[in-house]
Order: sequence, then structure tokens, then C-alpha cells
Amino acid sequence: MNNLFKALKDPTRREILQMLQDKDLTAGEIADGFDISKPSISHHLDILKQAELVTSEREGQFIRYSINTTVLEEAANWFLKIINQKSDK
Repeated sequence: MNNLFKALKDPTRREILQMLQDKDLTAGEIADGFDISKPSISHHLDILKQAELVTSEREGQFIRYSINTTVLEEAANWFLKIINQKSDK
């Protein structure tokens, strides 16, 4: 879960996840939404992949990224479990 928190603490990575909520995007399409270098976007995408928050699929010369909500759902369920246990006491 450390990778998840590391990935989510950065506002650029959170914004990338928001972009991917609407549709799958290539790295170039994601980079177009920011005023930072493409290698920086690639680094952010790498961290999101390590946290399993995004998946990627090669399409010819492009890589298309998709959001993986399963990890977020698992984390949300974990938080809710802790909150519910706390309120039961």
C-alpha cells in the first residue's frame, strides 16, 4: 500500500487519474494536458503503474493507459473497515 500512497500524494498523478476516468489515453495525449516534459509524464505514469493504479497496452507505436479502479476500491474498503471498527468501539 506504500506504492499507492506514494502515487496518490502527487497532484500531477492525481490529475492523470482524473483524466483517465473519462477515457483511455496515450502518453502523448496525457502529456498534452500538462506544462511539463514528456519524460516527466513518463515518470509519473511509471509510478502509477508500480502502484497498479494504471495499466498499459501497446497499440502500434503508442502505449494506451487505462485507470485500474480495483486498487482504489480495495484501499477504500480498507479505510471503511477501519472507520467502521473505530465507530463500533
